[in-house]
Amino acid sequence: MVVLNKIYTKTGDDGTTALGTGERRLKYDTRVAAYGTVDETNACIGMARLQTGGDPDLDRMLSRIQNDLFDLGADLATPETEEKLEYEPLRVTDTQVSRIEADIDALNAGLSPLRSFVLPGGSAAAAALHLARTVARRAERAMVELAEMPGEHVNPAALKYMNRVSDFLFVAARVVNDNGARDVLWVPGKNR
Repeated sequence: MVVLNKIYTKTGDDGTTALGTGERRLKYDTRVAAYGTVDETNACIGMARLQTGGDPDLDRMLSRIQNDLFDLGADLATPETEEKLEYEPLRVTDTQVSRIEADIDALNAGLSPLRSFVLPGGSAAAAALHLARTVARRAERAMVELAEMPGEHVNPAALKYMNRVSDFLFVAARVVNDNGARDVLWVPGKNR
């Protein structure tokens, strides 16, 4: 599917990049920003995985999410078009959404309900997962912005999936904080 012999092509030296359709867009284009932020989310999850090493089930879930985020980036990088492509574009599916929802439910089953908002912290792993969560929310906002633009389309399943990623990362942060025992809770007005 992908062959990378030469890493630099010089085609982006003019400030543009190619979409999966071959169309060139400016590197700050809203679509490029959306899939770039998905890529940032993926990198943050990779860093978080270095901190969460003790739980093989959680690591498998995070690995699966990283792979799905590449699918999502490919989905965003290949906008729907009237023109027939030479290949079938990769699209995020409702099956992927259902699977991450099942993972969220499995992780959340052992957690006590929250009585306050959680501050990022408690453990290095939780802080790293919260950072990934905030970047995932930024990616979601970029995708929503793109979807609202005239002439642009975002796969609804991809948008749902990105929303679930941040939910998953929140729950995972609580799990690595000794199932919520080490959560740092927000105390409104504490420092007035």
